Amino acid sequence: MRPFMSLTSAALVLSVAAALTNVASACPFCSAPSLTLSEQLAGAQSAVLVQWTSGKEADKEAGFIGSTNYEIVQVIRDESKSLKKGEPLTLERFRTSNPGDLFLLFGSVDQGQIEWSSPLEVTETSFNYVTQAPSKESPAVQRLGYYLKFIEFPDSLVSNDAYAEFANAQYDDIVLLSSQMPRDKLRTWLNDPNVSPTRIGLYGLMLGLCGNPEDAEFLKAKILEPSDAFRLGIDGVMGGYLLLAGTPGLQVLEKEKLTNQDVPFSETFAAMQALRFMWQYSKGRIPAEDLRNAMRLLLDRPNLADLVIVDLARWDDWSIMDRLMTMYDDDAYQVPSIKRAIVRFMLIAEKSEAKDVSPQTPEHVKKAKTNLALLREKDPKTVKSAERFFFD
Repeated sequence: MRPFMSLTSAALVLSVAAALTNVASACPFCSAPSLTLSEQLAGAQSAVLVQWTSGKEADKEAGFIGSTNYEIVQVIRDESKSLKKGEPLTLERFRTSNPGDLFLLFGSVDQGQIEWSSPLEVTETSFNYVTQAPSKESPAVQRLGYYLKFIEFPDSLVSNDAYAEFANAQYDDIVLLSSQMPRDKLRTWLNDPNVSPTRIGLYGLMLGLCGNPEDAEFLKAKILEPSDAFRLGIDGVMGGYLLLAGTPGLQVLEKEKLTNQDVPFSETFAAMQALRFMWQYSKGRIPAEDLRNAMRLLLDRPNLADLVIVDLARWDDWSIMDRLMTMYDDDAYQVPSIKRAIVRFMLIAEKSEAKDVSPQTPEHVKKAKTNLALLREKDPKTVKSAERFFFD
């Protein structure tokens, strides 16, 4: 039997799980959302394009922190009604640059005074990208369609911001864009070692949304590439594969990633994430019971068992109650987090009676009550700990 996960693996699980909890409705396989340029512009009370003219370096002995002089090239927004094209603008602190270099400034107005953010260096192209973007009120398809054109743009400021728009987007909005997604380019990007690893998950998901059986085979080949290293984004590639391949694809993941004890922990966890994705976002593509069966396979892995138990409780899989009670006393599962997960499973099952319209108490509710009574008798401390932080 394999040892429990290392601290590195545990940190991976916690960070990914936390990210999924915080942005459950956002792009499922993107990195954590960040504030995009369009959001910064929309939230700014003042916004100007300026060019660098000169500056004075700091003089510590004189107590001078330095300053930088700019000239306003274009006023984008001005709630202070004090900014004019061609006028000088001086900010504290020295910033080295060349005359004519362009910067974007966002500001907030307080009692008529503007507090400026740090200057953001731009080019004419990146400035036009920001100012010509559809407004936040525009239809999602229009907005994301605009950013899709720039997602691998040579200017990193532009491409990173375009990616951030997708990271912030609702999954349902990304789906609406599937007819515009560039299949051939997605395959090229997924094969390009120079593409940012943070984008692999999104590109795999996109190919799953717009692809065909040939693309399913392409994604399968990517998934089955031998690797001992952590592959950022492979969960999105697996999710895209399941969208295209359905149940046969699930059977591939079961064999290669869920039951294969020789693959790295990160690969198994990525497959688990793909199962969660299919359950939450693509119900009907793969039968619910097939997804439950696949997730149950991971109960054999003590280093994932607590997370699996929580998922199966959310998925109303009451068939595993007897197995969980056996696991409670199994030497391989003597970990507080697993024991608490089992107790919470029973608590969720007990409370699920409210979801049932039948006048008869469901059998799984009766069994959960019986199991909880047994657990309270044999391990009251753990049950009390689990109940303390239990929210139905």
